[in-house]
Amino acid sequence: MTSFTLRSASPAKTRADAVVVGVVQGTKGVELATGGEDVAQAYGRKLRPLLATLGVTGKVGEVVKVPTAGALSSPLLVLVGLGKEPTPGAVRRGAGVAARAVTNSASVAVALPADSAELVRAATEGWILGGYAFTTYKKDAKREAPGEVVVLSPVARRKEVSAAFDEAQLVARAVATTRDWVNTPPGDLTPPAFADAVVAAGKELSKGRGAPKVKITVRDEQELAELGCGGILGVGQGSAAPPRLVELTYAPRGAKRHLALVGKGITFDSGGLTIKPAQSMHEMKSDMAGAAAVVQATFAIAALGLPIKVSAFAPMAENMLSGDSVRPGDVLTMYGGTTVEVLNTDAEGRLVLADALVRATEAKPDVILDVATLTGHMVVALGDKVAGVMGSDDVVDQVLAAGRTAGEELWPMPIPEHMDERVHGSKIADLAQHDWIRWGGGLFAAAFLREFTAGLPWAHLDIAGPSFASGGPSGHVTAGGTGFAVTTLVEYARTMSGA
Repeated sequence: MTSFTLRSASPAKTRADAVVVGVVQGTKGVELATGGEDVAQAYGRKLRPLLATLGVTGKVGEVVKVPTAGALSSPLLVLVGLGKEPTPGAVRRGAGVAARAVTNSASVAVALPADSAELVRAATEGWILGGYAFTTYKKDAKREAPGEVVVLSPVARRKEVSAAFDEAQLVARAVATTRDWVNTPPGDLTPPAFADAVVAAGKELSKGRGAPKVKITVRDEQELAELGCGGILGVGQGSAAPPRLVELTYAPRGAKRHLALVGKGITFDSGGLTIKPAQSMHEMKSDMAGAAAVVQATFAIAALGLPIKVSAFAPMAENMLSGDSVRPGDVLTMYGGTTVEVLNTDAEGRLVLADALVRATEAKPDVILDVATLTGHMVVALGDKVAGVMGSDDVVDQVLAAGRTAGEELWPMPIPEHMDERVHGSKIADLAQHDWIRWGGGLFAAAFLREFTAGLPWAHLDIAGPSFASGGPSGHVTAGGTGFAVTTLVEYARTMSGA
């Protein structure tokens, strides 16, 4: 377990196995970034020739290791490229890359730009998330993180900086747990097992005197049937593992605002009878990333003590094939009575979200945010690193602002008026769950979800692209589950609460 401390000290004189310093592309060439002044002084006139000899470019993500030969108190200098400007985003990415470069060091001093609370937060989050590794199923997990990490900041003694440092660790660990859940094999994280994991995490959070309390209710298949949650039941009826609906409530005293979070929790998506191609199915364990994100965001908001009420809803089902599977052409009755004609069993996420969204409206929140790995259309439109955001204009703007602060990339997408006609296109039910028009499927899905929001302020985050990294690590984002949306949701709640 790595211990983190925040300290105001000289990076050149700090004793550690390695010291990490940023490099920027300045107007006069490559130079050390803010935070590395003492290191530059220690090398003096030798620094520029050294950087040139090593071929250091300062490009974001670049890492160069240099034995210090006594020039510094640390035996190893790790140079990390931050691009042209050490923005919080660049620092977050640079810290993530550095964390993976020094796993054989017992102690590390991080001297990246950190002269503000925002930069301290970025460096801390970046280090923790960049060094994340999922080793639960590894027989020999050889990768070891440093036992001690010291984040160096000239403003370390400021109250707001210290608070940002502590909060960054808490939020980053919520993201890491989200990644754990997403990375867990689907046979081990069925809907009942996922619900149990949420309950266990809630109990851990509530331990100790003065710990935040989050009420957790798990509704099984019998209760879902009594409630009439036809979407969750319909999607889950083809699986031997029954569905669940997990509801969480955090209600601190004095809270004046109320936020509802809804997350898609399809623990494995075969596509049902509209079966997926084999080559893309192995990543479908990640189809519960939205539920994982809203649950962990709720826990983080509670742990931070933000003065805002949060009601979270995580519908969980496994979309499988069997003689009991829902069929194209079936009509399901959602919670609240709306009937939906199923036309594509691989568009199942919107069905479970529909039930949960109606449940959320009954809590009478000020705002509803839903998070889902919903459509491949959004990946086609925005790529695999950017999430689409749709809904009420003012809420969408607020989500985008929260994402910028949190360091997550989101982009506004429309819900055109003509999508209403497509959503109401069923000849036998209130709504059509899908149509086979090739264009605008992600916008259709958002229009469908809007039908279940009771006109409340709402935004839908389609995270199908950035929720799972199929390739290698990049910056602070590691391969596999990314934990995308947790930091944006926490930041949104922070702003909404006025904290």
